[in-house]
Formats: sequence, structure tokens, C-alpha cells
Amino acid sequence: MTREPGSGLGPLGRRLLAAFVLVALSSVIVLTVAALIGTARGLTAGEDDQRTAAAQATASAAALAYGAAGGWVGADMSGPVAIAGAAGAGLQVWDAAGDPVAMPEAIATESMMQGMGRGTQGRGGVTATVVVDGATVGTVRLGFGAPSTSTAQTIAWAWILAAAVAARLVAFAMAWYVSGRISRPLVRLSAASRAFAAGDRTARSLPADSSAPGELGALARAFDATADDVVRSEEARRRMSADIAHELRTPLAALQAGLEELRDGLVVPDADRIAALHAQSVRLGRVVGDLAELSSAESAAMSLRRVPIDIGRLVEDAARSARPSFDAAGIALDCDAAPHVLVNADADRLHQAVGNLLANAVRYCRPGDSVLLRVTANDGSARVTVSDTGPGIAAADLPHVFERLWRGVADRGEAGSGIGLAVVRELVAAHGGSVSVASDGASGATFTVLLPTVDAAVRGD
Repeated sequence: MTREPGSGLGPLGRRLLAAFVLVALSSVIVLTVAALIGTARGLTAGEDDQRTAAAQATASAAALAYGAAGGWVGADMSGPVAIAGAAGAGLQVWDAAGDPVAMPEAIATESMMQGMGRGTQGRGGVTATVVVDGATVGTVRLGFGAPSTSTAQTIAWAWILAAAVAARLVAFAMAWYVSGRISRPLVRLSAASRAFAAGDRTARSLPADSSAPGELGALARAFDATADDVVRSEEARRRMSADIAHELRTPLAALQAGLEELRDGLVVPDADRIAALHAQSVRLGRVVGDLAELSSAESAAMSLRRVPIDIGRLVEDAARSARPSFDAAGIALDCDAAPHVLVNADADRLHQAVGNLLANAVRYCRPGDSVLLRVTANDGSARVTVSDTGPGIAAADLPHVFERLWRGVADRGEAGSGIGLAVVRELVAAHGGSVSVASDGASGATFTVLLPTVDAAVRGD
């Protein structure tokens, strides 16, 4: 059935969307904060390294000036001041005793201008010792003032925040897309299941959903397969009900008519009349018994008592049990069973299945025909074949041979309810095997049962 694709996310989709967005936003926030902190610390560390290098260079220049003048008095401090100025810092110099070193007025003024607004204490000040010939002769201090946000840091933060906003938008878009991809097929499948439960037996998943890869596609295909099985089961149940009604109606109508004739005195209740009514009651009982047998076979998988058995011996025993019927019908029965072929089976149920195949052969073979019952083993399977030289099965009837209550057009006059072979199929399937039939429609039929053999470890070989 074709239906419009679902456009809403549904409750599950909204929950998935909220979960995806929350995870994405949390990740973006954590990464943004980490990036901002890392950038700030990285830039600060780089700036500190530059200030330390400037202080060391200034101390080296002050040492040269000290050495050239033989002391702080008369030392040319223009070089250190220039280096500090290039670093954007004011300069203060102390001698070894901790007293300020006097500088010419012009140089002092220049240093003051460079250091204006900058403190020489705290993180903004960097100190370095002045060493001449291995002796500490003084200290220089560059005043950078309180650190301020640099242009590089501002640019980095701007890009990080922009990337965080873009990441959030992309995360939301992807969350919306993924949530829709997951939830929309489920919404459509839920609608199809509700429609199917409401009685629309044509409700199925969309082709795009059933062909999707992964678990969603598998779920859609499983729903379609289940819906098909339900439809087939309902059709089979309706057909079976009609067939059962037909099978029961004939003997009941005959019984009713015969009894009414006896009641009204229209016929004499002689032995022939009583025998005819008894035959109809026997037929009615046989149909009811066959139906009970089929029901029991369908539930056999729940009640099997499986043990390793020699299927050859079981088949030979079934042949011995059926031989009187074959002899009475004038049909030859031969048995060729390979020894020591073990299967894990319920002996009674499997005996019933083989017995039904032999009973079917007796029913449809003609006097003078022959039946061969054979057991072989090959590739881990036990093969049981029942081959006859009877009239065969029409090609049109072959696909329906194992259906309940099925009897071909050529078989309408034969006795039986059409249940025996359906019982065989159910019993063999309950043992994990399969049954099939082959016939050219003129020279007999061959029924083949395949059952898994017992593993060598189980046999104890």
C-alpha cells in the first residue's frame, strides 16, 4: 500500500533530537572553554618569554655600560634604556646595595616616558641581575605594567567563538537529520502496523524503508514478512474452515436423510440401510479424527521426545505394520534401509509420518503396482523415499499435495480427507527436516523426506 511519507519526528525523534543537541552543545561548550583557556595561557606564556628575554638583554647592555665606565658612576645607560623602550617598558636600575643608579636627566626622562603608566611591581615587572666578571653588580627592572589583552588574543578568541557558533549550528542540523533518518521510518512503520491491526491487510512498509540498510530495513522487512504470514494464515484458516464444513456436511447430510427416512417409515430398517448409515458415521468420525491428528502434528514441535534412533529400523517396522494393507490391496511393498543411520527424533511421531506416506501409497496405487521404501544417508542427511508405480500426480496438483484437506480433481472419488500428507509435512518440519514430492503425472510418484543425522560426537563413533 502506498502512503505519504511521514514528515514528523514523533516522540522518539524529538527525544533523539534533544539528546543529540544536548551532547553536541555540551561538547562544543567544553571545547570552546578549553580553547579559550589554552589560547590565553599560550599567549601569556609567549609574552612572558618575550619580557624575560628583553630583561636579560637589558641586563647584558647594562653590564657592558658598567664595565666600560668601571662602575655605575658615569655609565652610559642609553643602550639599556633603548632596549627596554623597544620592548615597550620603563627601566629602573639598582646597584648591588639596592640603591637606585643615577642616570643623566635626558636618559632618565626617556625611561620615565617609556614607563609612564606602567608599574614596576607585580606581574607587569620583570627583573634581571647585572653580572660583570661573575659578580652581581646590580639589578635592572623592566616595568610593563598590568598585562592587557593582546590583539592576537582578541583575534583568536573571536575566531574560536565564531567556530563555536558554527559548530552548534552544524550539530543541530546533523542532529535533526539523524533523528529524522532514525525516527521517520519508525513513525511510518508504526502507522502501517496500526492500520494492519485495524483491519487493513494491505498495509506494508514503504519500499524505501524495507530496502534501507541496517536494523531499520531489517525491521521493515520483518514487519512485511509477518504481515504476509498473517494474511496467508487467515486465508488458510478460512479455506480450512470451508473445507472442514464441506467434509462434514456430506456425511452429516447423508446421516440426517437416512434417519429421517427411518423415522418417517419411508424405508425398512434392514441391515443394508443400517450399514449405510454406519458407514457415514464412520466417515464422519474419520474426518474428525484426521483433524485432531493434524492439530496434534502442528503442535508436535512442543511435545517431541527426541532421542537418537536408527531410522532404518524404524522404517522397516513401519513397513511390517503396513504390509497387511498392501497385501490386501494387491500391491507389492519392498524395503531397502541402510543400517546405522541415526537421527534425533521422536520414534512414535516419525513412525506416524512414514505410516501416513505408506497409507497414501496404498490408497492411490492400483492392484499390481509396487512401492519401494528406501533409507539412505548422504552429506549429513538421512533420506527416506517412498516410490510407487501408481498413476502419478498431475503437475497442477503437485504444489498442493501437502496442503490441508487438498485432494486433486482426479482424487475426488477416493476415500480420505486430504489430511494425511499435511500431517507428514508438519511432523517432518517439527524434526527440522523437509518433505517433497516428484511425479511425471503418469508413471508413479516419489515422496522424499530429509532429516538431519546425529553428529558423530552424539553417536559416540
